[in-house]
Amino acid sequence: MTSAPRSKLPVAILGATGTVGQKFIRLLADHPWFEIAALTASPESAGKRYADAARWREPMAVPDRIAAMTVQPSDAPLDVAVAFSALDARAAGPIEPAWAKAGVAVVTNASPQRMDPVVPLIVPEVNHGHLALIERQRQEKGWPGAIVANPNCTTAGLVLALAPLHRAFGIDRLFVSTMQAISGAGWPGVASLDIVGNVIPFISGEEEKVEQETRKILDAPAIRSSVHTNRVPVDDGHTETVSVGFGRRVSVDEAREAIRSWRVDPEVADLPSTPALPLEIDDRPDRPQPKLDRERGGGMTVTVGRLRGCPILDLRFVVLSHGESAGPPARRQNAELLVRTGRVGR
Repeated sequence: MTSAPRSKLPVAILGATGTVGQKFIRLLADHPWFEIAALTASPESAGKRYADAARWREPMAVPDRIAAMTVQPSDAPLDVAVAFSALDARAAGPIEPAWAKAGVAVVTNASPQRMDPVVPLIVPEVNHGHLALIERQRQEKGWPGAIVANPNCTTAGLVLALAPLHRAFGIDRLFVSTMQAISGAGWPGVASLDIVGNVIPFISGEEEKVEQETRKILDAPAIRSSVHTNRVPVDDGHTETVSVGFGRRVSVDEAREAIRSWRVDPEVADLPSTPALPLEIDDRPDRPQPKLDRERGGGMTVTVGRLRGCPILDLRFVVLSHGESAGPPARRQNAELLVRTGRVGR
């Protein structure tokens, strides 16, 4: 296991003027391992001071050093160790591989990269071993850098809850219905007249993403799953109601013990961004709730509640994850893992 870097590694934020890019700035401004060395954006913003190019929306002032930086074009790779990509899917498709070809480790949330068989789709507490795909990726793609993806925010919370159960008992059937916060739609998101006092029972492409990404992360291509995704008028916090079936009958007590006894690999547990308790179970009958529980572990903890038997499958329960913390904070954690495993560093 590699220790922390001797000095801070230079990193770039791709798509830095958007709301996701701004979150990266907030999360990385005082990071112990990384130093923001470059900010990129569209041609319309390139060449401007960051303070003039971005409509800042984070609950803190833009750091003076960042405000004074000149925005660079996203399609011109720079000499940095890591690129944190906040690009939308259309831009990410061609731009992220160009940075990897230039020798940069790109951590991304963009959907075009997630299901590539040689791109690791990482939730560090669950499948950090999939980083071994990077060696195959470099060989097949012919680039010295790498692309590492994190999943859809709903998938990230779900697989963290499922991992202990799948490892202990082997999940073969899965039913999920989501109640996803409006923050998951990004800025400006869903029109207020559409979402206030309403539920929208369709999020384009989301159901397929959750089904496919869950199988890839858990190394479980045979899981039969049915996912329903809904947008609800909650600001932050994705709630999912889940029923799971196994190859044998699994009792509630067995499942509770599997979740409570589950531990994160030490290589992941001591990363700067890993919460002390990534997964917890709450036995109160009316929890978890987004308003009360989404900030557990600094927003990085996933909470399982209402664990009970299911008359159709074997078990049913509720999963709550912050949602936003499965985006930029997860990519920050993935970058830390790249450093810790010796795949990034100077």
